[in-house]
Parts: sequence; structure tokens; C-alpha cells
Amino acid sequence: MPSSEPPLNAVRVFVAAARQLSFTRAAAELHVTHSAVSRQIRSLEGFLGVALFERRIRQVALTAEGQQFYAEVEPALEQIGAAARALSRPVAGRAAVRINVRPSFALRWLIPRLPDFVERYPDIEPQVVTSTQWPSLEAEGFDVAVRRGLEGWAQAMQVHPFLDDEVLVVGAPSLFAAQPLVDLCALASHVLLSAKTRKADWDDWRKCFGAPRGRQAGRLQFDHLHFVMQAAVDGLGLALAPTSLLAHDLASGRLQAALPDLRMPLTRYYYGLAPGATPEARCVADWFEEMRRAQVLQTQRTASRGRSR
Repeated sequence: MPSSEPPLNAVRVFVAAARQLSFTRAAAELHVTHSAVSRQIRSLEGFLGVALFERRIRQVALTAEGQQFYAEVEPALEQIGAAARALSRPVAGRAAVRINVRPSFALRWLIPRLPDFVERYPDIEPQVVTSTQWPSLEAEGFDVAVRRGLEGWAQAMQVHPFLDDEVLVVGAPSLFAAQPLVDLCALASHVLLSAKTRKADWDDWRKCFGAPRGRQAGRLQFDHLHFVMQAAVDGLGLALAPTSLLAHDLASGRLQAALPDLRMPLTRYYYGLAPGATPEARCVADWFEEMRRAQVLQTQRTASRGRSR
């Protein structure tokens, strides 16, 4: 009797490709070939009887069925991973610390900086747990959490200010080369990218800077902010992105800031320590404090350069 469950490896490959919106980057993440990713996706599509991706020139996009499937299976795979981590023994001599963050923050801020933490604290094993909900002390079981704002924290937690943040308009350099964005009036000629979780961002940004309203060239909406930022990298349109999540994309040249003086303030990030914080959790807090001070110094240097021009 044929199995009614899809092949787990194909689902894992699909999740990587959906998260990256690229078969090439998924192949690099999984350490396999592009053709292996393509075969696994075709196998899964054949099993399900629906197309999960739209294949375009040099890029792919999720179909409506693909978006629905990703929204269901990505948390399920994370739950499987969490269950495995809970049962596995830490590496001898290393103590684990669980860090609960939103997926976009994990992908764009925390993970790119984790090598620095591991180098500084080789005896600590950081375990990243992602969630779009406010962390629950009873449900997730975490040591440190990061979220925006002061509302929603459990009273028993020690909450500290972390990162100040602003929103910038960004896009792929190739997009601006073909269609420059020199002023607010030129905004109408671009496709605007947005996330379901941050639907009001473009309206708030327009109000903040008095941008004219008019017929827009187009709009594309995605489930999460990290999809929006990846779509911007792939040249699909303009994104409003937090500066806290942009550093590596700007430094690598994958994204470019347009109208860089128009920065809309965002609610500050805070980090919280669970009650009875372990020494390992306090090491994460110390590291966060170093990152916060580095951000303040960078902001001061940027402001100083701006005044000297």
C-alpha cells in the first residue's frame, strides 16, 4: 500500500528552497547540487499533484499552493528539530543555551553573527528557536528571548533594552540601475513589496515623509518579512526593511538603500532572560550588550560623518 506521507527529505529540500526562494541557494545550504534540489522538488510536486513553484528566468516564486504548504510544514520541521534537540545530549564539555527569536531576526541578524559568539564562548552551544508568537515560559522552554517593545513579556522575566531600529527603502542594485529612485514622486513607478505581518508599513512610511499617493506600478505581498527581503534581493521590487536586519545585505551589495535620509523609527528591540538565568544565558546577555554598544558607536560615527559633509 503506497504511503500517504510525503518523503521527508523532499519536504526538507522544499522548505530550504521556499525560505531562500532560490534552488541555487538551497543547494548551497544543504550541500547538494542544484539538480538534486530540482529533482526533489519535482518528486514532491508529483506526489502532491500540484505545482509548488513558478519557474522564472534566474529565479523561482512560490505558487499559492506552495505558500500554503510552506506555512504548514516549516513549523512542523522546526518542531521535529526541537524534539531531537531536547532528546540529544549536549556535546561533552559544552552547555546549551536556548535563544528564542522571530524567524526574520534569526536569519538576518542572529545567525550571521553566531560565529563571533561561538568563537568567544567555545564551551557554550547556542540553540536558536524561532517563533512568530510571544515566547511562553511554559511552552517553549528558553533561556533568552528577543522581541520588539515592552508589551507581552512575562512579569518574571528580566527585560533589557537592546537595539534601536529604523526602516529604510531598499532594493537590488540592478533594479535601481534600470529604474532609479531619485525622489518620492518616482516611488509610483516601482513595485512595492510587503509582508502580511506588516501590512501598514508603506502607508505609515508615506505619512511619515509626505509621499504622494497615486497609481502604483504594482504590489506583491508575502507571508513573512524575510521573504520580502529575499524578493528585494532578487529584484522583484522595493522593500521597507529594518536597518537591524540589513547590515549583511548592504555590506555585500545584495541590497542598496534608496532615499537613505528618509528613515522611519521603529519600536526598539529588547532581550529578556528567563527566571533563574544560567551562567550561559548571562553570557548571551553580555554578548548582546557588546552588540548594542557597537551599534551605538556605529550610529554616532555615521551621524558625525553626515555633519561633516
